[in-house]
Formats: sequence, structure tokens, C-alpha cells
Amino acid sequence: MTTQQPPTQPGAGAVPTCYRHPDRETYVRCQRCDRPICPDCMREAAVGFQCVECVREGNRDVRQAKAVFGGGAVTVPRVTWTLLVINVLAYFAEFALGNSFVNQFNTSPGHVAQGEWYRLITGAFLHLPPTSTFAITHILFNMWALYAIGPELERRLGHLRFLALYLLSALGGSVAVFLASVYPAVGASGAIYGLFAALFVVSRRLGYDARGVLWLIGINVVLTFVVAGISWQGHLGGLLVGGLVALVFAYAPERNRTAVQLGGTLVILLVLVATLALGEPYALIAEVQRRYGG
Repeated sequence: MTTQQPPTQPGAGAVPTCYRHPDRETYVRCQRCDRPICPDCMREAAVGFQCVECVREGNRDVRQAKAVFGGGAVTVPRVTWTLLVINVLAYFAEFALGNSFVNQFNTSPGHVAQGEWYRLITGAFLHLPPTSTFAITHILFNMWALYAIGPELERRLGHLRFLALYLLSALGGSVAVFLASVYPAVGASGAIYGLFAALFVVSRRLGYDARGVLWLIGINVVLTFVVAGISWQGHLGGLLVGGLVALVFAYAPERNRTAVQLGGTLVILLVLVATLALGEPYALIAEVQRRYGG
């Protein structure tokens, strides 16, 4: 048995095919350019469908949403959540591997002076070992602060600027420990204090009442010097650097905002690196005095 094709109607045109896939028959046309499009090339529009090229062309004319101080708009604070996860995972590693893990990656001024510069960052993701007094309080406070103010700052600054703020603040705290302490330090407090300073700067720049933030900073600075065992060097170093980075981000002129922000960030980074390279670490000075007197 064979199937007969219906007779061709007089004047009937050729069967339309997709302009991107000529082997596919279609009777749907793009609402903008009127070219035939197959299901794989259809993009739903306000009325009917549009082809891929027309959608791409239309998107060029749509202004992309941005964060207040540059960068893409932030709907989910991915950097904040990532930093939280890294800190928590590092704390679990301390449980599993013990003090040897902390000793290998803490911010030890003596080891940094011997070339182990990675400690300047890794130490900022560690906290007091689980066996230490108030260990759980240390990480809980820092992670609560990151959870409370991190998303707001990330939405204002954008992902990359917020990450730069956090890491430079952490580095600033570690550099201060390197220069002015004889003891190793751990903790995200330098970065958190940098976020405190940035929240104050951003609030002032946007015209918000920043007195609450100022009280928060003041109380924490007092606690830094009152509570024993706290690294005041790391706290104040992070506070200073975080404030400087926030000033660059918040007050960069809109016309050349990205260039000014990038340049200012690099300058701060270079100053920190130069300080490390040229500075005299207090730990080494103290050790020389202990051995040789004077």
C-alpha cells in the first residue's frame, strides 16, 4: 500500500523553513524581522516570538542595572555566602587537623618575615582553635557580623568591589600584626572591622544616619583594648584600610568611576606590599633585643 500526496494547489508557494536551520519546516515568524523561525530559535516576546538576533539586538539598547557605586546589580550576595562558607570550612579543618593546621597557616610575624607571605591572607580565615577559651564566640561574632552587614555592602558595591574591600581589609589587619606584634594572630576580625568602616563611609555618602554605625565601631574598638588576648593591631589595621578602600569606592567621580576605583585600589595594595617589604617587623626587633640586649 502506498500513500498518495495531495495534489499541489495552483499558485502554492514553497514551504517556509527556519532562516537559521533550513532543514526545519516552520510557520512561525519573528515579530520584528518577519523571518521564519523554528522552536529552537524562538524567544518569547511581549507579543508573539522573536528570533535570537533580534533579541540580542534589542538587549544592546537596554541599560543594564548597576550597583550604586559601580559594578553589576546584586540580587544574591554570592561573595558574602562564599566567604562565610570558607571561614566555616576552615574552622572544621581546625577540628579535624588540630593545632598543626593553625600553626601552619596563622599570621605569624616571624614566619611572614621569612617569606611565608601567604599567612597574611590564610590567617584571616582561621579562628581561635576549638580547644581555646571563648573559641566558639570568636568565630560566631565574626560570622554574625559578616552575615549582618556583608549583603548590604555587597549590594551597594557589587561583587568584585566587595571582595576587594574584604580582602584588602584582611590584608591591612595582617600587615599591622606583622609590623607591631610578636604574637601570631588568627581571625576574620581585620576584615570585619574593615566592613564596619566601609558601612560608615557608605552610609554617610548616601546621606543616611550613620550614628548607629559609629557607636558600633566605638564599642568594638573599646572592647579591643579591654578584653585580653585580642589583637588590636589586626582590628585597627583592618579598620583603617577598609575605611580607605570605601572612600575610594564611594567618592570616585561617576564619569571615570571604574578607572578611579581600580587605580585607588591598586595604590592601596601597593602601599601595603611596600610596607611589608620595607617595614621593620616588631617581632624581629624584639628577638634581636632579647638575644643581644640593647
